[in-house]
Amino acid sequence: MSVVPYKDVQANKKSQVAQMFNSIAGKYDFLNHFLSAGVDIYWRKKAIGLLESSRPQLLLDIATGTGDFAIEALRLQPKKIIGVDISEGMLAVGQEKLKRKNLTDKIELQLGDSENLNFPDNSFDAVTAAFGVRNFENLHQGLSEIYRVLKPGGKVVILEFSKPRAFPFKQGYNFYFKNILPVFGKLISKDRAAYTYLPESVQAFPDGPDFIKILKQVGFNTTEWHSLTFGISSIYTGVK
Repeated sequence: MSVVPYKDVQANKKSQVAQMFNSIAGKYDFLNHFLSAGVDIYWRKKAIGLLESSRPQLLLDIATGTGDFAIEALRLQPKKIIGVDISEGMLAVGQEKLKRKNLTDKIELQLGDSENLNFPDNSFDAVTAAFGVRNFENLHQGLSEIYRVLKPGGKVVILEFSKPRAFPFKQGYNFYFKNILPVFGKLISKDRAAYTYLPESVQAFPDGPDFIKILKQVGFNTTEWHSLTFGISSIYTGVK
């Protein structure tokens, strides 16, 4: 059974995720930094660092949201970054951010479905995704699309929440995630469902070795898993 944000709504997961992100778009960046105590900024830097040796020229950032991961990727000095997301609200916030930072010539944001990418095969040198693949309706389909649009030898870098396994961090983290985070999330975003969906979707996500197994099934080689901050999040990489 698929984990969805709004349990009393009949719409499919994809529609619900788009609705949820439209609802919280204006507060999303603040909540990200606030609820992770700013650690999410370090996670993004670490993930983009794994692409430094390959120096991608054309990069695709899927589930780009407000564009933070795409902006971080600019330090690789690519010629162009395209960011794709299903939420118009998140893209609107991202577009304003790019205008403020004078980056609209470097990063292009597009409305699109990450599980059905509107790009030819073998288009991109690298594909990135931060906290997005967990929201796919069909994980295999979304990862297969990433594989399809990557050039041979291209690299995927996926940053995603995972589940801490070590005592006592696992217990403290679970308490925070299930009891404290939804309260602050609701107070600030006014959408309680968004921040109860977050821990539920992380709990249901096949993280660590299970996710690596799926990357291999889709066709990726040289797969790696890097656990961050006691296992709160992970970086996964693979090569086509």
